[in-house]
Amino acid sequence: LIHLLTHSLSMKLFGLIGYPLSHSFSKKYFTEKFEREQIAGHRYELFPIEHIGLLKEQVLDAYPELCGLNITIPYKKEVLDFLDDRSALPLDACNCIKMSKGKLKGFNTDVIGFEESLKPLLLSSHSPALVLGTGGAAEAVVFVLEKLRIPYSIASRSSSPKTVDYQSMDAGFIAAHKLIINTTPLGTYPNAETCPPIPYDGVGADHYLFDLVYNPPETKFLREGARRGATIKNGSDMLIIQAEESWRIWNDPDL
Repeated sequence: LIHLLTHSLSMKLFGLIGYPLSHSFSKKYFTEKFEREQIAGHRYELFPIEHIGLLKEQVLDAYPELCGLNITIPYKKEVLDFLDDRSALPLDACNCIKMSKGKLKGFNTDVIGFEESLKPLLLSSHSPALVLGTGGAAEAVVFVLEKLRIPYSIASRSSSPKTVDYQSMDAGFIAAHKLIINTTPLGTYPNAETCPPIPYDGVGADHYLFDLVYNPPETKFLREGARRGATIKNGSDMLIIQAEESWRIWNDPDL
């Protein structure tokens, strides 16, 4: 009995919050990583919470052995209110939390994940950029574009001083934006036949279409680009880079 109690207390739990979480990359990735690298006493679980107000009751209080969390759609901005320490966040979106001595410290691994995944296929001619969506992931994408000094426009369902609405785009507008990044969940399985409503006739061989969606591997957005000769890339590399960055953060005693 003492051995069992000791084992349960030493178990380190990590997990993902979001909604819905029907097809999560993270649990499979970390479970296989723990097995492959023989990391004992660790597990990774999914916490699909219907609204962010349930985070404390259903996750934080219910699982005192939690050491770290990843955050996905739609809570990357809403989770900020639960953080004790935002000093490591370069922007107003958080997708990684480290628990230490009962305190929650926020990080953003979307930034390094997107930048390192984007760059291998990026040409100097892939400019300006068009960012599809305005959520937490879009914040990280914009942060990277500014760092790389790539001018950009942001597309939204409604226009504002900072965004352009989909209805006002024509093929010429799309043709002028050589890098198009989908940060919305449109096209994600099982709704694989949906895609951002842009005029794809403006896409050509000198375009680079990047989709943060990874399931299916080729979304309708990417398929429309590939049909017209564009360079395409999905979000799978980005997720692997993010996952490893989360693991580094959770295990770095100085963070």
